[in-house]
Amino acid sequence: MNTKEFNTRKKPIVLIDKSLDFFNDKVLFPKKVEKANKMLKKIGLPKMKKTQ
Repeated sequence: MNTKEFNTRKKPIVLIDKSLDFFNDKVLFPKKVEKANKMLKKIGLPKMKKTQ
């Protein structure tokens, strides 16, 4: 790919590392996930404003 073609692309080029699939089924921060779930149960999600 030359620089002219690279500069005219509308989408970014992203390379995904397949070795990170190892973490798909693991909870990396269990205390933070538990705290976030409690907050969502208590407070809920914020209301979204409708445009249009």
